[in-house]
Amino acid sequence: SGQVRGLCGTFNGDQRDEFTTPEGDVEPGVAAFANAFRAAGACPALGPGIPDPCDGFPGSRERAEAACAVLMGPAFQ
Repeated sequence: SGQVRGLCGTFNGDQRDEFTTPEGDVEPGVAAFANAFRAAGACPALGPGIPDPCDGFPGSRERAEAACAVLMGPAFQ
């Protein structure tokens, strides 16, 4: 505790500094934080919105909703 930082956060009990970049800046959003760790040219930068993972995989939303329905059902209430 208190000895880590990076994409997994700081693990110091203060959620306000979870998005600390390698330069020590605290980013307010996920995209800017993730882009701070991006290797130049390795992948495209994230835009301000978070992409929906189901958009790239047809049929995934239905499978995910069916799987989540089990967790939201009476067995786990």
